[in-house]
Amino acid sequence: MNENASLFFVDRHVDSHIKEKKAFIEYGSNQKFITYADLHEQSSKLRHFFSKFKINREDRVIILMQDVISYPIIFWGCLKSGVVPVLLNTLLSSEVVNDIINNSRAKAVFISSGLLSSFENSVKKNINIKHVIEVGTRKSNNINFEEEIQKCSFQDTIKCSKDEIAFWLYSSGSTGQPKGVKHVHGSLEYTYKTYGKQVLKIHQNDIIFSVAKLFFAYGLGNAMTFPMSVGATTILLPERPTPEVVSTLLNKFDVTTFFAVPTIFSAILDFTTSNNFDGFKNLKLSVSAGEALPENIGKKWHELTSTHILDGIGSTEMLHIFLSNKVDDIEYGTTGIAVPGYELRLLDENNNIIENDEIGELLVKGESSADGYWNMRNKSRKTFEGEWTRTGDKYIRNKNGKYVYCGRTDDMFKVSGIWVSPFEVEQAILNHDEVLESAVVPEIDHEGLVKSKAFIILKTEQNQKEKLKEIEKTIKEIVKEKIGLWKYPRSIEFVKTLPKTATGKIQRFKLRK
Repeated sequence: MNENASLFFVDRHVDSHIKEKKAFIEYGSNQKFITYADLHEQSSKLRHFFSKFKINREDRVIILMQDVISYPIIFWGCLKSGVVPVLLNTLLSSEVVNDIINNSRAKAVFISSGLLSSFENSVKKNINIKHVIEVGTRKSNNINFEEEIQKCSFQDTIKCSKDEIAFWLYSSGSTGQPKGVKHVHGSLEYTYKTYGKQVLKIHQNDIIFSVAKLFFAYGLGNAMTFPMSVGATTILLPERPTPEVVSTLLNKFDVTTFFAVPTIFSAILDFTTSNNFDGFKNLKLSVSAGEALPENIGKKWHELTSTHILDGIGSTEMLHIFLSNKVDDIEYGTTGIAVPGYELRLLDENNNIIENDEIGELLVKGESSADGYWNMRNKSRKTFEGEWTRTGDKYIRNKNGKYVYCGRTDDMFKVSGIWVSPFEVEQAILNHDEVLESAVVPEIDHEGLVKSKAFIILKTEQNQKEKLKEIEKTIKEIVKEKIGLWKYPRSIEFVKTLPKTATGKIQRFKLRK
């Protein structure tokens, strides 16, 4: 029996009435689309493509791409071939990308032509990479995907088990070290049958748009597997999702289901208010995840669109949302109840199961759990405990059985739905010559959203305001360059001392007050 995930999501549609329907539409000045039949045809050529370049079954390849039509072609082509795609965040620094290539030992990288200037030099220098494959309009002497794939012939989908590794995602750890999260073929269909089918109730007539990009677990489900499971249409946005662009897109394509994070919902509300925007005429469902949704944002969104925001929580380790409000039972301030197909429990510090109205660490049980972390045995053992997965999130279950988010078990926090490690940011800040020491903590802004704040001790006390502003600006630019655009501290406070324990460890909880 062939349990390759692409049979369910791609191949079966060729024999259905939706084969000529648009699967993906790429929004931009040169708008493109691909039908389900064409997606099947093009992705089935990847097996021949890989054989030409001696990329074999179970080899890893990096996908470092914007959200374009070729992304689903390459992703499903990898799965059809038994090659393991490693999906990378395009906002990562070249240094981190290089570390991940070394960690994964990927043989090739698919890279958008628009990203070559940022990553090509570091990628080409990596001894693991045998082939750099440019995707999009040719801008280099590298292999060009669109040119080469036309020379390849159709080949059948490779046979595999549902328990075979299908793809990797990378998640940052508490030390800032990226963790390769290995997912199997069977997990993709499981997330559809649980959250996609029973909570979202997604339909083939839906038009989908996700602000979260395809390289995120959240975005992969939103914009790829959920719509493809029923034959719906997804709008892809290669560029940065500004409030103006997203607002225009939602109306232009009559989007019915919109996925975002609270920061984006807040930004769109500000944009529509200042531009006398009427709302989104065809929107029927909005979904939020990545960070806790402030109640005021949910209520303002309902006033604008007459639709509520369905708030939930998932993780890279569980692939998608496992705890969520229901469409007909939304209670802002809570994350809802377990998604059908998942079980939840709360444990105290001694691993005892706790009752309602007590804070505990959330554990989840479900078939979409990752196979483990690549080459991180101890971390895998601590996170994946048999059928249960530790989320690292602190929750309270109220008397109504709804779960209320309380924070992380460690110092990690999310900004715009993406994990930020204080340690990693602090190490980047130390690259500034003037910095002696720093501590990074989450801070709630006026919208109730989480941003990062840095407390910094300078080597030499500085009292000139203009000089401090210059240092602050430079620090932010260094962090962006070193570890990623979203991780830089939005605010910086220069201090003379930092609170510490007797052993010299920084007491971040005191700074969070």
